[in-house]
Amino acid sequence: MTLPSLEKSIVADMALAPEGHRKIEWVASHMPVLNRIKEEFERDLPFQGLKVTICLHLEAKTAYLAKVVQAGGAEVTITGSNPLSTQDDVCAALVEDGITVFAKYNPHPTEYKSLVLHALETRPDLIIDDGGDLITLMHGERPDLLEGIRGGAEETTTGIIRLKALQKEGTLTLPMVAVNDAYCKHLFDNRYGTGQSVFDGIIRTTNLMIAGSTVVVVGYGWCGKGVAMRAKGLGANVIVTEVDAIKAVEAHMDGFHVMPMIEAAKHGNFFITVTGNKSVIVGEHYDVMKDGAIVCNAGHFDVEANKPDLAARAVSIRHARKNIEEYQLQDGRRIYLLAEGRLVNLGAADGHPAEIMDMTFALQAVGLRYVNENYEQLGAGVINVPYELDEQVARYRLESLGIGIDSLTDEQKKYLDSWS
Repeated sequence: MTLPSLEKSIVADMALAPEGHRKIEWVASHMPVLNRIKEEFERDLPFQGLKVTICLHLEAKTAYLAKVVQAGGAEVTITGSNPLSTQDDVCAALVEDGITVFAKYNPHPTEYKSLVLHALETRPDLIIDDGGDLITLMHGERPDLLEGIRGGAEETTTGIIRLKALQKEGTLTLPMVAVNDAYCKHLFDNRYGTGQSVFDGIIRTTNLMIAGSTVVVVGYGWCGKGVAMRAKGLGANVIVTEVDAIKAVEAHMDGFHVMPMIEAAKHGNFFITVTGNKSVIVGEHYDVMKDGAIVCNAGHFDVEANKPDLAARAVSIRHARKNIEEYQLQDGRRIYLLAEGRLVNLGAADGHPAEIMDMTFALQAVGLRYVNENYEQLGAGVINVPYELDEQVARYRLESLGIGIDSLTDEQKKYLDSWS
């Protein structure tokens, strides 16, 4: 039988589907919160008759989110939010499951943009975005594609920054739920998820020792906190660089060395950028790094470590190992860049653990339902995830773990509501 999704899709190799199905089945068995929401969606069909376009890192956990949204009655289209994080076997499996896919591993930048446009040209009613890629493409180059979209949900810190910039300009035309700002997202995903998955990518790619090394964490937001915590747990000496005085004090009181980047650059063996900003590592920093320094990024875009500055200093650039580029400098020093300066945890590994993405993607699912049911009242703008939905996801997680908690008594509620 010919699948409509196969006729529409652009993927690398449908023969890879069996391995993709195995990957999706594995993560689904470790995502009890999303499983519970899937049951609710199958019962309520909140997206019946609607089209949903998803732009996320296209690996197994994302694939399962797409299937959960599909279970809610939606016609789902999905594309990748990063060329190196797309897994071709997962794409093929989704096509067999009736989801339209426009994604390949490591396409040319022009083809990558074309694939994202194909996903938007399905004219969705709702979107799930990562890093604001869909939103900025529509608001910048293809405003015609905004027509008819009810709203959507945004995954990342970078995406929220871009949405708020659009909102400040008065040009954001949709209600977008800020999933990243929900407690169950940034407290757990950004901290515990990034902390583990960054070192998963580094260790898989380099096969080098973390213990006894010096790890420089650039930025001490929630992702930076997680990376620093895991580096310390692996036995590293940790340096934090910051531009925010409050976060710098916090890093100091958490037991980490804090110093300017130009000083940290002299000491680091591993450099991990987690700022959401550009050029936080530049030429003057490369000039003082040790021979063999390893640079990687865990922010959405490949602009945090300035690649042109590094290339300008190199007399040769070679592929040293999968996902490792060696830049040999004029004085003989070598600096290694992982995953092309893109997200090391997804470009060189499988991203956050399934249990973490279980909560994050549960928030995406319920957030998308919330915006669909309330988009007319919400209006254009960045919308916070309602606390009751955030807490619901946490309660589902506790229940899946067999953990119970206390509840306030009526007397306690009355006391908290009183001023006397």
